[in-house]
Amino acid sequence: MLARQVFSRAAGAMLSGMALAFGLAQGASAEDKVTFATTWFAQAEHGGFYQAVAEGIYKKHGLDVTIKMGGPQVNGMQLLLAGQTDFIINYDFAVLQGVEKGFPLVTVAAPFQFDMQGIMTRDDVPNLASLKDKTILVAGTGTTYWWPWVKKKYGYTDAQMRPYTFNLQPFFADPNIVQQGFPSSEPYQAAQKGLKVKLFLLADEGYPPYTQAITTTQKMVAERPDVVARFVRASIEGWKSYLANPAPAYALIKKDNPNMSDGQLAFGLDKLKQLKIVTGGDAAKSGIGTMTDERWKKTADFMVEWGLLKRDTDYRKAYTLQFVKDVKVMP
Repeated sequence: MLARQVFSRAAGAMLSGMALAFGLAQGASAEDKVTFATTWFAQAEHGGFYQAVAEGIYKKHGLDVTIKMGGPQVNGMQLLLAGQTDFIINYDFAVLQGVEKGFPLVTVAAPFQFDMQGIMTRDDVPNLASLKDKTILVAGTGTTYWWPWVKKKYGYTDAQMRPYTFNLQPFFADPNIVQQGFPSSEPYQAAQKGLKVKLFLLADEGYPPYTQAITTTQKMVAERPDVVARFVRASIEGWKSYLANPAPAYALIKKDNPNMSDGQLAFGLDKLKQLKIVTGGDAAKSGIGTMTDERWKKTADFMVEWGLLKRDTDYRKAYTLQFVKDVKVMP
């Protein structure tokens, strides 16, 4: 009888051990796989997401995240709607116009509280109103989103607009040329040439949209809300970590984009901090990544006013606050 009890206990212990080991193995492989597409080649402006990978923040939240770099020939919205990625970062202008067309898009967080789009000029240009005799270089998306507004606001004409091909040589060669740019990017390249420039942020001129906003599909929100919630929280935690110690993200960014220099990364992060792109606005009081109904309505009204959105578009379909309202990751 004693031998039978000993055997029974031993067998029970072995089975419990096997069950525990199996459970651990299952837990180790239970991370939800998520694919996330950026807007451009890896750079400082994507640092929070790379930090969340590098520091294991996504893994802490049960996610196995793969970041896909964007680029001039990559259409993130097409990838998202085709099911080739789970999340993208995008302009809220693009999301609103997609909703107008019936696309099932929804924005779930806004790590950047302001659009970083601006116009870069020589250092002697006093303001944007003084560009009527200049040639203005504008990229393809700019002709759709901000050019119609800035053109009408300052009296520019389509005749003075030329394509911006992400090559700064025309700007360097011709003092009569001004061009679009980000404060974290093009001014750095100008500084490397010893050229003093100004960059006028369109947000300072009344341009209202969020940018680098995390966007997914209505299906993802409906069928996998827990994954969306964990991805949003982990990404926001990644941004806070990145602003404090960017080195882990830098390593991954340079691995994806070997052309990215330490100087460019440091310059980009400094501009994000200086302009409070991540930590300013509503984020200062409600936490990184926050969005508001008022801000979305302001953007939708702006687009309607400038002929960029049909008046009867239900702009509220373009976003949800359910994933950011309680995160409260403070700067």
